[in-house]
Amino acid sequence: KRVQPRRTTEPPQETNSNLTMKPYLLQGHERPITSIQFNYDGDLLFTASKDHVPSVWRADDGDRLGTFNGHKGTIWDLDCDRMSNWLLTASADASVRLWKVETGECLSTFPHIGPVRGVAWAVGSRQFATISDPFMEHNGKIRIYEIENIDDIDTEPKLEIELPKIMGKRVNPTGVHWTALNEAVLVSFDNGVIKLYDPEHGDVTHELRAHEKKINRCRFNRDKTLLITSSADFTSKLYDT
Repeated sequence: KRVQPRRTTEPPQETNSNLTMKPYLLQGHERPITSIQFNYDGDLLFTASKDHVPSVWRADDGDRLGTFNGHKGTIWDLDCDRMSNWLLTASADASVRLWKVETGECLSTFPHIGPVRGVAWAVGSRQFATISDPFMEHNGKIRIYEIENIDDIDTEPKLEIELPKIMGKRVNPTGVHWTALNEAVLVSFDNGVIKLYDPEHGDVTHELRAHEKKINRCRFNRDKTLLITSSADFTSKLYDT
């Protein structure tokens, strides 16, 4: 049986120049927004801000459903788990907090030494990773935590990876992500480098000079086969992982 190729182009569609996009205005934060994230299903939107108060919004109409109160500093990053049960927030107050999405209850606080720049759930939501800035005599660190029982949470990390100076200069992490199947923790840096770390032992398994200047953001596609970066060197790069 002969297989017919699939049509790859569509006939041109008539466009109506009078059609315009109507955005929803999400009003609620009192200072600049630092990070936004949809949940996995796309019906909730989480926002972080310098006003210390993360918020959750209904994506369909832009209504604010609630806030998560307790941080004392800028919220630099946040991450919601796959089932939208738990939210992690990373703050300049040197802590990460775990929240129950439905009620806004803070379930646990994970203390750090310096401001926390990033946080990311592992696949399965049984582990998460954080990155923190250098602070005074302390270098920046990557920390990995394990949550075996939501009712009895251990706030001590199972692994700490110190980020030493390079040629006498501190290098700050800018983002943290898990690769497919939790095989590695991907960390981007302000010197344009991306490193992969073994989440069990902390060893660097791969290093890539991705940009000449600071990497501002990295994002995977849903199945984590592609990675896109954005940098202060005016470029964005797409990698097949």
